[in-house]
Amino acid sequence: MNQGSLNPITIQYRKAIKIFSDIGFEVFEGPDIETEWFNFDSLNVPDNHPSRDIQDTFWLKGDKGEKQCLRTHTTSVDVRVMQKRKPPIKGIIPGRCYRNEKLDATHEATFYQLDGFAIDRGITMSTLVGVLTQFMTKFFGKDSEIRLRPHFYPFVEPGMDIDIKREGKWMEVLGSGMLHPKVLKNMRLDPKIHQGFAFGMGFDRLVMVKYGIKDIRLFHSGDLRFLSQFKE
Repeated sequence: MNQGSLNPITIQYRKAIKIFSDIGFEVFEGPDIETEWFNFDSLNVPDNHPSRDIQDTFWLKGDKGEKQCLRTHTTSVDVRVMQKRKPPIKGIIPGRCYRNEKLDATHEATFYQLDGFAIDRGITMSTLVGVLTQFMTKFFGKDSEIRLRPHFYPFVEPGMDIDIKREGKWMEVLGSGMLHPKVLKNMRLDPKIHQGFAFGMGFDRLVMVKYGIKDIRLFHSGDLRFLSQFKE
């Protein structure tokens, strides 16, 4: 009888969660079916943003006619958490996300993310860089070469991407930045008192980079020939 095996995403999720837990991050969860407000509005994503288009988002109609969607990122949990908690806080949100993608070797309609955030007094960009550098070197190895690049995301200001060098080429692996004042206000916080950062990584991509996997669809194939190659 063939013996089952953990998916490589599960194996590496456990490793990533351990890395963040060791530096004081809590783990939070949220609903896969999300309201438009939590998924977009609360995160300062404008009405005309491409991610709101039906070509990118699976839209649903709620019981009262309210617009809902299959969450496009686990960042939607940040505001949910902060409406019930007070700073200081550090949290990560691992989970499944959904986007209306045309499937190919690098795109899936169902994928996984690991988002994180931290809020306190006196948090700066250097705090964020320190946390992410520590994660990247522990996840990929201490000799990993990483690069920071400015990038725009509506829920952070300023924002940046982090790239990792693989086989002589730079690959983007996550986005991040300082939480936008509007997002902090939606968390019922005063941005003049509290600061915070947020980051989000497509976890499938990280695992593909780590193992050299070329086709994202293999993760959901259920093929033991693929799964049995990976050990926890």
